[in-house]
Amino acid sequence: MHACTRFLSHVGLRAGQARYLSATTTLREKGANKYFVTQPIFYVNSVPHIGHFYTVVLADVIKRYAGMQGKSTKMSAGTDEHGLKIQQAAERANRDTLSFCTQYSNRFRDLQAAANVDNADFIRTTDPHHRRAVAHFWNVLVDRGYIYKGEHSGWYSVSDEAFYTELQVEERADPSTDKRGMFAIESGQPVEWVSEVNYKFKLSEFRDRLIEWIEGSQDVIYPEIRRNEVLAWLRAGVDDLSVSRPRSRLKWGIPVPGDDEHTIYVWVDALVNYATVDGYPWGDDKPNFFPPDVQVVGKDIVRFHAVYWPALLMAAGLPLPKRILAHAHWTMGSQKMSKSKGNVADPFEAIERYGLDTLRYFMIRNGGIADDGDYSADEVLVRHKKDLAGQLANLAARCSSERLGVKLDGFAALSQALQRNVDSRDAALHAMLTELPDKAKPLFDKGEFGRGLGLAFDVLAEANRHITENEPWTLVKSSDPEQQARLQVVLFYSLEAVRLASIMLLPTIPDKANRLLDHISVDTSERQWVNARFGAGWQTPGPKQLLPGVATLFPKLA
Repeated sequence: MHACTRFLSHVGLRAGQARYLSATTTLREKGANKYFVTQPIFYVNSVPHIGHFYTVVLADVIKRYAGMQGKSTKMSAGTDEHGLKIQQAAERANRDTLSFCTQYSNRFRDLQAAANVDNADFIRTTDPHHRRAVAHFWNVLVDRGYIYKGEHSGWYSVSDEAFYTELQVEERADPSTDKRGMFAIESGQPVEWVSEVNYKFKLSEFRDRLIEWIEGSQDVIYPEIRRNEVLAWLRAGVDDLSVSRPRSRLKWGIPVPGDDEHTIYVWVDALVNYATVDGYPWGDDKPNFFPPDVQVVGKDIVRFHAVYWPALLMAAGLPLPKRILAHAHWTMGSQKMSKSKGNVADPFEAIERYGLDTLRYFMIRNGGIADDGDYSADEVLVRHKKDLAGQLANLAARCSSERLGVKLDGFAALSQALQRNVDSRDAALHAMLTELPDKAKPLFDKGEFGRGLGLAFDVLAEANRHITENEPWTLVKSSDPEQQARLQVVLFYSLEAVRLASIMLLPTIPDKANRLLDHISVDTSERQWVNARFGAGWQTPGPKQLLPGVATLFPKLA
């Protein structure tokens, strides 16, 4: 059996809608200073797990990083609440479907707050304004001739809410029951053969344009392994996409406008959320932030975001996302997380145990973009003890003794002098501090924050070595003016390393990084990316002094 479609008719569900065409082709571009980051909307069939937390935090880090560069930022978040999987889950729980969705949606909203996400616009696909936006989007596709009615047969996965072709499924034994059946190769989920009349989207017409779009920019889909996967899918050929289900099978969803016997495909419904949150439909007004600058998704849903979504936007005459960042997943003990294996981590419990910023740092530092990250309680503790407490806070504490007499008021002038004349004893650290921002920024720009922060902690390690070798606790005992001057140079290099690292850490650990910058008297106006350069700190006029409490920033964890 092969997936097939028998053409029945082109559908003009609502006549006289030329206004939609003009509304989608007269949109002016958004301002160059606007920066839009999207989280995927999460399916409400279960509570949040640590993988959801990683996605949320990664998107938040990207948004904060853009804000540090002077961008006016927006981020969207939310929950995907329609589809057969939700309908069946609510029935099994003997619950009203909307109240079932609300229960889990609230937990994902709680996750945003618990993760200290910076002001995300939260949307539910059951929101009335989103339902109206989806109906409008559907009618635009109809008016532009990209929707038709046909008979479709293929392998359908309820769990994935997706049809698969013969080449995308395999027959094998279910490892949990040992029963043989058909499964999607991509997701491992069971599939069933379905034949039904539904509405189709002319996806095949956009194959060449999609390939051209992807090949036109190396980073439009990142990392490269995901880009290559998408190109391989497209080059193998794409069929038209089933974009509705019979109402008799799927009641929990948005009805097809003008045809109450059909429900709009859940992925069309879900993807439109990225426009809904910015006020779609826009008419003759321009979007405020659309299209997204970065869309953060897990690697398991890259096909929906890198093939279906841009094709739908092309069909609707809307601008395409500038970048899709498809991150890898999390394992535990190098095994896929699974409730049945008992190896699923609860983000709320992890925050309570380790502290929010420690957990955020671990997830960003150890999380994978191309390769899966492995979640380990021991590794969280190692990152806390070795990096945050041992390298970062400890270095600041080593300079904080009143006995050393650090003179922050003189650091602005000292930094200028050191850029003209570098002592051989400081040469290695000076070079690392000077080169750090230019090495880290390209990684940050790609979303590789873990690798970029690794460079910052390499600098902190060198700074700790430098202060140990130069012994400011010995220099302070001398009354020789040259030794006293040398003391201030040694302290400057240590605190300059703390300053640069703390600024680079602001998107990842905003609370603790800000508190550390407070401790070393860095003015709030000097905490932008432009200040993450050697000699760009302590420039604001006024008295400066170290504040107490740095030793308590990262307390010992059991």
